[in-house]
Amino acid sequence: MAKPSNIPLEFTVRRCEPELVTPAKPTPYEQKLVSDIDDQEAFRLHVPLFNFYQYEPSMEGKDPAEIIREALAQTLVCYYPFAGRLREGANGKLIVDCTGEGVMFIKADADVTFEQFGEPICPQFPCLDQLLYDVPGSEGILNCPLLLVQVTRLKCGGFIFALRLNHVMSDGTGLAQFLFALGEMARGVATHLISPVWERHLLDARLPARITFTHREYDEVEAPVTTPITILPFDNPVQRSFSFGFAEVSLLRSLLPPHLHHCTTFELITACLWRCRTLAINLDPDEEVRMLCVVNARSKFNPSFPSGYYGNVIVLPAAITTVKSLCEKPLGYAMELIKRAKASVTEEYVKSVAALTVARGKQIHFPNVIGTYIISDLTKAGFEDIDFGWGKAVFGGPMIAVGVISHLMPTKNKKGEVGIVTSVCLPAPAMERFAKELDMLKHQASEGKKSKSISISSAL
Repeated sequence: MAKPSNIPLEFTVRRCEPELVTPAKPTPYEQKLVSDIDDQEAFRLHVPLFNFYQYEPSMEGKDPAEIIREALAQTLVCYYPFAGRLREGANGKLIVDCTGEGVMFIKADADVTFEQFGEPICPQFPCLDQLLYDVPGSEGILNCPLLLVQVTRLKCGGFIFALRLNHVMSDGTGLAQFLFALGEMARGVATHLISPVWERHLLDARLPARITFTHREYDEVEAPVTTPITILPFDNPVQRSFSFGFAEVSLLRSLLPPHLHHCTTFELITACLWRCRTLAINLDPDEEVRMLCVVNARSKFNPSFPSGYYGNVIVLPAAITTVKSLCEKPLGYAMELIKRAKASVTEEYVKSVAALTVARGKQIHFPNVIGTYIISDLTKAGFEDIDFGWGKAVFGGPMIAVGVISHLMPTKNKKGEVGIVTSVCLPAPAMERFAKELDMLKHQASEGKKSKSISISSAL
């Protein structure tokens, strides 16, 4: 039976000793420079990913941990930089030392069944630290494994694939490419559908470096002394997930003026989350707040970017306004700011970010204040489509918000209807206000739709 929703699920995870998985064949021993986009301090962090797989009768008797472990060794032959280590070279430039030392791998078992998780799988999930164990000594950015993989087998025959990525190496698109290749190897496909491309020099700054845009996403922001919760990290942070089905998205879209009805779902949900979050955190009305939209810039290049490139090709243009303007003006105002920020991204914009990275000696990072919010759209990344032989994942995504970063991830409800789920991290009192503001916004949209329906009926 599935667990009652009011009883927290608890289970025990038993791990084998972590091991290093090395490439299945000899690989080049060389040093590779990362790009100037990869090299910015903002990407010197680890990114988690969790994929959930149900029992598949055709795979009865087969061990997902062993299959994935062997496939990992085979995949690392082509993606051998992942088996190396990051070092600092001249002037602090990061270099991948392709030593072939391998990636960290953990085999584990959990005394729980997939059914006990309930439906749908959502980011508010217990024991994540047990499903992706931070092996002591492995968590550094330099001189440590660039990938950590844990496969946790469930009592029912399903399993959870979890991964920790050093963000310097790849963005979401690049990681998905690597994982699709891993899935191909696990299923016995002899060659990769997409061949990996390193070519990191394509995103190096020009000589001399030319900064051609004003990059307010990297502003140095001084927090007002009147708002003690402004500086990060949060005190007593809590995680909570929020879902948006087709009906809710349609309702929220009705809050926009007609000329904005053709906005993307990402733009709509981002505008809603930004506004509700800003209302929840109680900042000074005149304080600036900023929404940083993660934009995959691969399509902005002419000639087109190599399809197999798996490095970072993302930039984070900022939509900036004051608390008062964002909270008092209609939702369409936030939408316009977000659309304008996204539209600013061009090939030249990306090159300008690379130049800024060099000019500041790699020391560019996003404002470390609560008034900054970052949203990444992973609904089209395809993590849930990764197949190791057990079919597609029931859920695939980062599961948790990290500080001011939220992710939009695809989900399905019990009826199989596709929607979007996101996780938010805030101090507990602010989280309660956030949930209330989001409910009020949805109610406003619902009442507005009813009012329009009554008006049409009356006219008839």
